[in-house]
Amino acid sequence: MIHTNVINEAGWNFDNSYARLPKSVFTTQGPNPVSSPKLIIFNESLATSLGLNVQALQSNDGIAVLAGNQFPEDAMPLAQAYAGHQFGYFNLLGDGRAVLLGEQITPQGDRVDIQLKGSGKTAYSRRGDGRASLGPMLREYMISEAMHALGIATTRSLAVVTTGESIFRETEQPGAILTRVAASHLRVGTFQYVANWGTIEDLRVLADYTLQRHFSEVDTDENRYLTLLKEVIKRQAVLIAKWQLVGFIHGVMNTDNMALSGETIDYGPCAFMDAYDPATVFSSIDMHGRYAYGNQPHIAAWNLARFAETLLPLLHVNEEQAIKLAENAISDFMKLYQHHWLTGMRAKLGILDEELEDASLIDDLLSLMQRNHADYTNTFRALTFDKPEDTVLFGTTGFAQWHEQWQARLSRQQESKTSSHLLMQNSNPALIPRNHRVEDALEAAVEDGDYTVMERLLDVLSSPYAHAPEQADYSTLPSQSTRPYQTFCGT
Repeated sequence: MIHTNVINEAGWNFDNSYARLPKSVFTTQGPNPVSSPKLIIFNESLATSLGLNVQALQSNDGIAVLAGNQFPEDAMPLAQAYAGHQFGYFNLLGDGRAVLLGEQITPQGDRVDIQLKGSGKTAYSRRGDGRASLGPMLREYMISEAMHALGIATTRSLAVVTTGESIFRETEQPGAILTRVAASHLRVGTFQYVANWGTIEDLRVLADYTLQRHFSEVDTDENRYLTLLKEVIKRQAVLIAKWQLVGFIHGVMNTDNMALSGETIDYGPCAFMDAYDPATVFSSIDMHGRYAYGNQPHIAAWNLARFAETLLPLLHVNEEQAIKLAENAISDFMKLYQHHWLTGMRAKLGILDEELEDASLIDDLLSLMQRNHADYTNTFRALTFDKPEDTVLFGTTGFAQWHEQWQARLSRQQESKTSSHLLMQNSNPALIPRNHRVEDALEAAVEDGDYTVMERLLDVLSSPYAHAPEQADYSTLPSQSTRPYQTFCGT
């Protein structure tokens, strides 16, 4: 039995604002205890920033909390209800294998969700067992932390524990629980759920709560619910542009996987693109390329339109006027996205000012990369250090002309070459979580119980813009394979 005062030594400082929302949006639900929890990986720097006691959380008592066998006195565990369009089809969903322990108030005054993923059956599990296997939980830990280091808004990973129990998917696998930290778990799907099965007053309460939690600094005097829509659109435009700029492919952009905070959430079949190709798909279940790399901005716009639909009763008493307001707001998304993407691509090429021809210069380079199967990350890294000979583009038709045009473009700006180089170095990562490196780390951990491969990978991924010599090996491409790389949801 864990004593409350021991748990409190860990530094938990919970509030439970979500539990004060209408009861229709959650079910009070504790985690399912596990037999033999063991801490596999722990994020000490994140724990410290959250105001948590690193030593206490790594003790047996602390691990029991991370495993769901106990929870702090002021926690109010619950499973959230939501719906979602999954590959375009609307479904009733909910936290089928996750429990929100509570909201940690950090020393800086921030409020973040502490969620256990893989913690057992809930009211929304349907036919699932509510558990998760070790491999997918370690994948989420690695990729989410890599995304954070890349400067992309994301949920974070505090810890992974094994449960001492097996779960069964296609094979018998070790069970595990991930402790996820998020600005919140409010999703487009949360609003879809309330819009379909709640009252307008429930919808209003949820919208007011979202505004207060994520957009409290924004002036909402005019039409607060239109403001909510516009602010969510702004954050998603920034987020998706950043995905595209590093070649990240989410893999399952269902509406329940779009967080209103603007964070990347859910790392099931995600992966990073090697050779540049807008049609790149890795997810085994995305058979028609709905969530391909090049489609991600369009899917984001589609998801935001679904969010706008839920807000129509709040936008205006007249339905036609409400639809017009929503359509005007949604129409801004692609313009905002293009602005952020173009700004980011200019930075990747060391361009510090603007010319109308910049878009063509960028498009020409991407066309050359696609035609020659050039690696996305390594091409920009080679250009950063003025080593075009290190790319497969060197000597190909059209590249010399493009390179000359690019150099001429740089010479027309007032800023120095040093400024351009620094901009490129800070905009082009030396490395990304290469899919084969991630798989090597997962295989060593799951099959052999060797976590050193993952630890080394996490270490080099923690400073992607350092361009340090020890990162060089991690930027190499995988050996050629006759089988295309595939990722899986891991549910």
